[in-house]
Amino acid sequence: MSGLDILGFVAALLTTLCWLPQAFRTIRTKDTKSLSLATQSAFTLGVGLWLIYGIVAGNAPIIFANSVTFVLVALILAMKLRYG
Repeated sequence: MSGLDILGFVAALLTTLCWLPQAFRTIRTKDTKSLSLATQSAFTLGVGLWLIYGIVAGNAPIIFANSVTFVLVALILAMKLRYG
């Protein structure tokens, strides 16, 4: 593993972990009123596209980060759609 890959994985870890508190809070409280549906939808789509890009490019840090982040933000989006 190269230094560049390590840098990518550290960045992926940090940007992915930042979604955990929001996901846990949303699951626990079911409060999504303050979340923008348009923003959450666009972000979820963007993360999904980054995941596809990472898969096609064979870039492990991008695949890792966007796989985990996609699950978290898609869960938040689903809860926004369900609970408004």
